[in-house]
Amino acid sequence: MTDSEFMNIALACATEAAAAGEVPIGAVAVVDGQVLATARNRVEECKSVTAHAEIELLRQLERLRGDWRMEDVTIYVTKEPCPMCAGALVNARVRRIVYGLTDPRFGGCSVFGITSHPESLWHPEVTSGVGEEESKELITKFFRHTRSAKSRSEKV
Repeated sequence: MTDSEFMNIALACATEAAAAGEVPIGAVAVVDGQVLATARNRVEECKSVTAHAEIELLRQLERLRGDWRMEDVTIYVTKEPCPMCAGALVNARVRRIVYGLTDPRFGGCSVFGITSHPESLWHPEVTSGVGEEESKELITKFFRHTRSAKSRSEKV
């Protein structure tokens, strides 16, 4: 499968997140062309700030593999990891991070440079822009709907 095909799986997870009232971000873990696990944002569901798709995915992988080291894992995520998630992915020694939509304000890779910090002991390969338009459309639609619903409830 290609990066785009794996990202389509992450986009399906993001769509599930939106349907559950979560910010639509999905993630997929792949080793040797095989999907090991999928996850989505669950912040509201879990009432936990750490229940981002990437962290949820790492937790699944740790349970599945019985280890925290992920040197052979590629993570596909629909939006650029935040600093918390980028740090977790670096600490987990993920081999490669592929994301769709860049976060120009709070991106852990592009803005804060966590994945490429010269003093870091691990530097995952990072590929951006895969499924970017689809990711942007999902997030834009979600927040447009959320703002519209909030506006209607404030008028009542």
